[in-house]
Amino acid sequence: MSDSQTIIEELEEALSTRPIGYRAEALRRITDLFLGSASTYDEHEVALYDDVMVLLIGEMETAVRAALARRLAAIPNAPQNLVRKLAQDEAIDVAGPVLTTSPRLDDDELVAAASTASQDHLLAISKRAVVSEAVSDVLVTRGDRTVALSTVANKGARFSARGHDILVERSREDDELAAGVWTRQDIPRHHLLKLFAVASENVRRRLESVDGQSTRVLRTMLSEVSGRVQETVRMRSSDYSEACRIVEALRRAGELDEAKLREFAATGRFDETTVALSVLSDLPIGACERALVQPRAELVILVAKAIGLSWNTTKTILRLRDGHNAPDRNAEYLAAYSKLRPETARKAMNFLRLRERAAHAQPHAQGRE
Repeated sequence: MSDSQTIIEELEEALSTRPIGYRAEALRRITDLFLGSASTYDEHEVALYDDVMVLLIGEMETAVRAALARRLAAIPNAPQNLVRKLAQDEAIDVAGPVLTTSPRLDDDELVAAASTASQDHLLAISKRAVVSEAVSDVLVTRGDRTVALSTVANKGARFSARGHDILVERSREDDELAAGVWTRQDIPRHHLLKLFAVASENVRRRLESVDGQSTRVLRTMLSEVSGRVQETVRMRSSDYSEACRIVEALRRAGELDEAKLREFAATGRFDETTVALSVLSDLPIGACERALVQPRAELVILVAKAIGLSWNTTKTILRLRDGHNAPDRNAEYLAAYSKLRPETARKAMNFLRLRERAAHAQPHAQGRE
């Protein structure tokens, strides 16, 4: 008997008026038949299974739905509508396997699920082999602490700039989450600096004990809290090296100006922004980095006013500094910018330059003793 004849017979029996136990058995047999030759079916044939299995599954008890979800979760061409229905199931025993494993769920479907489903459902999504930026954004925004920790621990998860901002903010008082963020290999340098800048003392102590690529740098940061730590992190960054090359080329060509600085900030290019600001303000790069990662915005406003940056450019730099998730503080910033006199800002900048250069020179002098 051919597969097609067998399928037709199963459909006729399954859709007839039969006890629920028989229908559950029919569903199991249809699933067996599908899994036995799944790799050979085209989408049209899969759709035939899909229509019938969707009709049957709605009447099944949780244990039956969960067993079906486990069997189909990893199948590349599993019936797509059925998989979506299982993923939307309120019972996590049913939804969990497909949310974690099924390749049939695309990012739009995962985002939709993560936007409305329970924390258990979000936790299941966080364990997928690959979690895109769009999905992780929802997980770290809407997810509870367990979901955030699971997402950060997932090496297959990728985070957007907005996602990194959220993680840094959530790590302020959460030492375990901060440690997870710190040990990720893909966290951008400015978020690494920002994480340390906003972390509580308890979080900093926890980070000191973390095993990871950045541990040695962090211990230096904790013991000295000096520009040398920033320099260590900076020198390890290929993005920073490329930013230096770009800015230096612009400077030599006479094209490094306020407009170019504003363009860097507007496009989220942290390294180019800090290097350009350092050159235009004649401030050490470490001071410019700290201005862009520390919790308070006064130093950015001071530097901007001292070197004559417009409010539009200053606002753009502050937006880069605050990140994607910060509340709108433009009115507060504008008031501070307008109130600060250029002459006062320039005097403060001269003092800042002297202090930064003295701090930078001190370790070298000690090394010669």
